[in-house]
Amino acid sequence: MEQEKKTQGEQLAEELLLNRKNIGMKNDEAAEKAAQDFCEPYKMFLDRCKTEREAVSYIIELAEKAGFRPFDPAASYQPGDRVYRNNRGKALLLATFGTRPISDGVRIMASHIDSPRLDLKPNPLYEEAQLALFKTHYYGGIKKYQWGALPLALHGVIVKKDGQTVTVALGEGEDDPVFCVTDLLPHLATDQMKRPLSQGLKGEELNVLIGCRPFKDDKVSEKVKLNIIRLLNEKYGMKEEDFLSAELTMVPAFGARDVGLDRSMIGSYGHDDRVCAYTSLMAALEAEHPAYTTITVFADKEETGSDGNTGLNSLYLKYFVKDLAALSGVSGHAVLSRSTCLSADVNAAFDPTFGDTLEKRNCAYLNYGMVVTQYTGSGGKYGTSQASAEFMAWVRRIMDDAQVSWQTGELGKVDQGGGGTVAKYVAALDVDVVDVGVPVLSMHSPFEIVSKNDVYSAYQAFKAYALAD
Repeated sequence: MEQEKKTQGEQLAEELLLNRKNIGMKNDEAAEKAAQDFCEPYKMFLDRCKTEREAVSYIIELAEKAGFRPFDPAASYQPGDRVYRNNRGKALLLATFGTRPISDGVRIMASHIDSPRLDLKPNPLYEEAQLALFKTHYYGGIKKYQWGALPLALHGVIVKKDGQTVTVALGEGEDDPVFCVTDLLPHLATDQMKRPLSQGLKGEELNVLIGCRPFKDDKVSEKVKLNIIRLLNEKYGMKEEDFLSAELTMVPAFGARDVGLDRSMIGSYGHDDRVCAYTSLMAALEAEHPAYTTITVFADKEETGSDGNTGLNSLYLKYFVKDLAALSGVSGHAVLSRSTCLSADVNAAFDPTFGDTLEKRNCAYLNYGMVVTQYTGSGGKYGTSQASAEFMAWVRRIMDDAQVSWQTGELGKVDQGGGGTVAKYVAALDVDVVDVGVPVLSMHSPFEIVSKNDVYSAYQAFKAYALAD
C-alpha cells in the first residue's frame, strides 16, 4: 500500500516546530552498541581516577601513548605535533597544533577533574571511647547526610619533609579495609530527625571511623590512636606530623556499575565532571590533524569556585596560550580574542520524582543526548557568561552537521537555585564560550547516574567541535 502522504499541518510541524532529539528512542542498534562499547573504558577511568591527581596521572599516560610530549617553549612545532603542560599534578592542558595559523584562534575544551568529597583536616587523627577517627572538612557542595554509613576509601598523597612523596589508595582492593562515617540508629535519633535535612549530619559530625584495636602497652595513653599510627608507619613510613603536608581525602569505596535491567545507564562517584573530562579527552586523542589548534583543559578546584593556582580562575590557561602564540610571534590576546570554547560540564537531568524543581520546557532529560547550556548562574543570571546568539548558532550548525543528538537545558527553575561552571573564567579571557555536557541524576551525591547514550553523544560533540573548519 502506498504510504499515506503527510497533511499540510504535519509538514509544517515537521519543518517549523522544535523536535527534541532522543537517541534512546531511535532504535538504532549500531548507535546503541557504539555507546555501550565506548562506556566500558569510561567506567575503568572512573574507578581509576577518583581524585584530580589520579586523573592527571592517568590522562598523561594515555596522552603519551597518543604522541603527546611535555611542552617546550623553546622548541619549534609543526601541524599535528602534540604537547601537554602539567600544572602541579592537579591540572593539565593538552594541545594539538592545527594546520591553520594560531593567529586564527584555538579551539578549547575545558572540563574539571575534581569532585565533592571529604578531605582530611590538617590534624585529623584522634581517639575517643577507644575508637580512632579522622576529622574531615567536606569539599564542594554536598548533602552531608548522604555520606553517612557509606563505605569509603582513602586516597591522596603524603609529602614528607625530605620531599619524598607517597601515594595512598586504600579501600579499593577486594582485600582492603574500608572506612565510614557512622550515623545514629533510628531508635535514638528522635532529636536528630527533628533537624533540617541539611543538618541531618553536621559538618563536624562527618568523622571517619578507622579503628578500635589498642596498642598493647599499659604505659601509653590513646592506645588505639598509637596503633593506627603504627600501621600507617609500617605501610607508608609516616608519622603523625606528616599529615601536615598531606592531601588525603575520603571517597566512595565502590566502583562504577551498570544501572537498569537494560544496562542503559552508569552509576558512579565522580560523573561530575569526569564524564566530560573523559569524553573531551577521547575527542582530543582522536583529533590528530585538526584545522585549528586544539587545547583540552582538565582543571582543578571547580567545585569550590575555581580559585587557587590549579583552578581556572587563575592565569595558567592564559599563560599557556601566550606561550603557544609566542612560537608564531603573535600575542596571546590576539589568539584568545579569536578563540572559542566548549565549557565541558554537566547539567541536571529531569527527575520525575522531584519534577517541580525544573521547568520542563527548558531542562535536560536523560537519554536525549548531550546538553548545551547557554547560561548558568542563579537568580537574575548572576555569576554567568551567557553565550551570544551568534555563537549558539555556530554551535547548532556544528552539532547538526555532525548528526549529534543534543538538547538544551537550564539548571533548575528561576529562583530555585542555580550553579556555575568554569565558563565565566574562560569568557573573561575574551573567548566565546558555552557549556556543553551530560545530563546527570543525583548530581553531587556519592552515586550519580548518567545515560550511556548521552555520554557517547558528548564525545561525538567534542570531536565534531575539535575537527570543525
